[in-house]
Amino acid sequence: MKETFDFYNSTSIKSYNLDEKIRYQLKMLDGLDNFTRKHTDNVANITCRLCENLGLSKGFTVYCTTCAYLHDIGKMFIPPSILQKPERLTDEEYEIMKTHTTIGYKMCMNDLKLRPYAAGPYYHHEALNGSGYPNGITGDKIPYEAQIIRVADEFEAITAKRQYKSHIGIIDALNILITNARPPEVKNASDAVKNFKTGNVGKIDKKILKTLFKVIIEDTEYEIVARTDYVNFLSDEIKRITSAQKYYNKMVAQKNPDKREYLKEEVKCYLHPNEDAEKIPQMLEEFKTAYKLRKEHIAKLYNEIKEIKKLKI
Repeated sequence: MKETFDFYNSTSIKSYNLDEKIRYQLKMLDGLDNFTRKHTDNVANITCRLCENLGLSKGFTVYCTTCAYLHDIGKMFIPPSILQKPERLTDEEYEIMKTHTTIGYKMCMNDLKLRPYAAGPYYHHEALNGSGYPNGITGDKIPYEAQIIRVADEFEAITAKRQYKSHIGIIDALNILITNARPPEVKNASDAVKNFKTGNVGKIDKKILKTLFKVIIEDTEYEIVARTDYVNFLSDEIKRITSAQKYYNKMVAQKNPDKREYLKEEVKCYLHPNEDAEKIPQMLEEFKTAYKLRKEHIAKLYNEIKEIKKLKI
């Protein structure tokens, strides 16, 4: 029987349920910039979902997710001028940024409580074809937990809006990852030999990437359900306000005071206590606009799922 792990369950691993030492390190990330801690939580979330959908054990899922929480702890020793730089990094600055892997590794190895999770900080930028860092190792020399975290980390980093780049859509992000999962283009004999030596693989594992597709589709389907519930609510509200407007229009046109008062009471039957009859036209227009926008967004989500299913690795 497949063992499942519900990341969203209150008994599951969350940053506030982690070991006190780990929570302290994560708290330190809060002060670095507006993106690092949010990025950390998102990567851990995606990592957890990947482990679950890969059919990995609960124990490994908890371990791998914890490694993901700690994968960027070395960034607390990267100069703020580099970590928070609003423009892209220079080559020299990028070399300094890359040291967050070895710094994070040393931090873990120097603490008995963090030591079991050192693979997260150390290996999450290694690539299957040897093009990663800090050691440029290849294939199964890279711990599987780090291979999973790398996919989660790249996807979150690409799709997140940062100070130096705008938001990139999910389909475009997945296409970038597909490129990273394929062997480098062969331009000469040297490239062919290099690909052969590294197992003719790309930077990231194809199976993990395919699993990411599944996770994204699941999340998108969940979002569709949630948004559909709200659209149904808006539809009911439009019907309610439309009925109120019908009696409101009659009330405005009515010259007989008694009939006018009667129609006013009819209008109240359709309004909530905090709603003003004078604002019915405005309310109706706002509900219709919200309904239209959300229906359009749901259509886009359905189309996004179709586009993801068409992607080939």
